[in-house]
Amino acid sequence: MELNQEIKTLAAQLGAILTDKCLTITTAESCTGGGISYALTDTPGSSAYVDRCFVTYSNGAKHALLGVNEQTLNSVGAVSEQTVREMATGAAKQANADIAIAVSGIAGPSGGSDDKPVGLVWFAINIRGQVSTYEQVFSGDRSYIRLQAIAFALKNTVSLIQP
Repeated sequence: MELNQEIKTLAAQLGAILTDKCLTITTAESCTGGGISYALTDTPGSSAYVDRCFVTYSNGAKHALLGVNEQTLNSVGAVSEQTVREMATGAAKQANADIAIAVSGIAGPSGGSDDKPVGLVWFAINIRGQVSTYEQVFSGDRSYIRLQAIAFALKNTVSLIQP
């Protein structure tokens, strides 16, 4: 299945589950730039489960809007397990949502290092205070890395809350 269609299908599937379970969701996105929230809100009826989402591209935005600790950002950086964990926790609190998806990564083409290569993306999914984190390294150009990250986030959220 083509990736854009997979994203659309996953977002609709997630929306149906959220509606059925009367759950709300928010996102805290960095490298995906709002792509996850776009996918969620592209589904008709999404206003039943989406109230607000956050695009926090800079460290300052992560701190100001989501409460990510400045020490976390300074010590381990924006692309790290601890940062996405704090992003997901802060987003859930700020949006008063049952579920929060957080993502931060290096989509490229520059910005990578030996420790954090281009394509590295960290994810956190917070479901009522229970946080699951994932690390992935995707390949391809900037656009394809971002699409893979969006699909991964949706797919893993579906698998965590599916009946």
